[in-house]
Amino acid sequence: MGNNYNMLAKTFFGLEEVLENELLKLGARDIKKGVRNVSFVGDLGFLYKANLNLRTALSILVPVKTFTVNNEADLYHSVYNFPWEEWVGEEETFAIQSTVNSQVFNNSQFVLFRVKDAIADRLRKLRGSRPDINTKDPDLKINVHIFKDECTISLDSSGQPLFKRAYRSATNIAPINEVLAAGILKLAGWDGQSDFLDPMCGSGTFLIEAAMIACNIPPNLNRKEFGFSKWKNYDEELFQLIYQSSLKKIRDFNYKIKGFDKAPSAVLKSIDNIKNADLSDFIQVEIKDFFKSEKENRGPLFMAFNPPYGERLDVDADAFYEKLGDTLKNSYPQSEAWMITSFGENIKHIGLKPSKRIKLFNGKIESRLLKYEIFRGSFNDYKANK
Repeated sequence: MGNNYNMLAKTFFGLEEVLENELLKLGARDIKKGVRNVSFVGDLGFLYKANLNLRTALSILVPVKTFTVNNEADLYHSVYNFPWEEWVGEEETFAIQSTVNSQVFNNSQFVLFRVKDAIADRLRKLRGSRPDINTKDPDLKINVHIFKDECTISLDSSGQPLFKRAYRSATNIAPINEVLAAGILKLAGWDGQSDFLDPMCGSGTFLIEAAMIACNIPPNLNRKEFGFSKWKNYDEELFQLIYQSSLKKIRDFNYKIKGFDKAPSAVLKSIDNIKNADLSDFIQVEIKDFFKSEKENRGPLFMAFNPPYGERLDVDADAFYEKLGDTLKNSYPQSEAWMITSFGENIKHIGLKPSKRIKLFNGKIESRLLKYEIFRGSFNDYKANK
């Protein structure tokens, strides 16, 4: 590879524009938005910078070879002819992920095995022994993407997915993904210029991501390792330079971030995760039933939450949403409330008209991110006081 890399940042459906804007602000070049991904160009330092600082990227891939594939032989020989010895050391391991959307291949596992065989056969011919596979913690993580008759081989510079921020040691049932939580907050326009509340905080993911955005803390600051850390061209001095430069951009936060949950076990998990993220000075969590609470501050309040649904909601959905709407209307004036939910018709029982609806996926569940503007008195007075 030369001084510059063509790179591809993967993300969730609906967060492509957010990721595009993040890359633009970081200084990426030749940015192109795709579906669940954004491509861009940058040097080695920018590769490190992107992995440290992107909040809405799941992983950052570096394509190293693209070729036409019409049959199994094309796949095997094209992979075999790549100089894998430059990337996989004598005692090092590798792992492969494959995504296939092609009439030529209808089984991604078959593609995975043939790519593995091609790499192993080449290295065995050169060294006399096959390298080991390690799916949990490989030295080199390889991504294979086949669309129609085009195959792209990429190296995964992130290693473990970037939603693994290294702060969440304890979770509740169906916790929201960290990247999705950060993306929701960015879509909602959270900028740290008001108090923040998650009234159903669970294990505290929204709270932690909100604090990191407010303080401009790099989301992957606490990660011990990235995929590129094991690459032969890894430059520790350059990485430390990028790391320290990112630290200098952290800023103060002068408002309150607070979370409620009626389950004591959830609050304890939140406290542990907040401590792991080193954000205890910025976030408060308490045992409280949102339906029995009232707004504590007089000024604007930004709310974001992931209310329980599906197996997590053991009460009648219509009654639950009616109660949620009543609490917002009667107890939380001058608030901007954002919630993600998979329920459709049940939402009408909130009794409030959402001012925004954004389609997202929470895991495999099609969901909607809804915005509610709560005000007391006239709408113009509410806007004037925001």
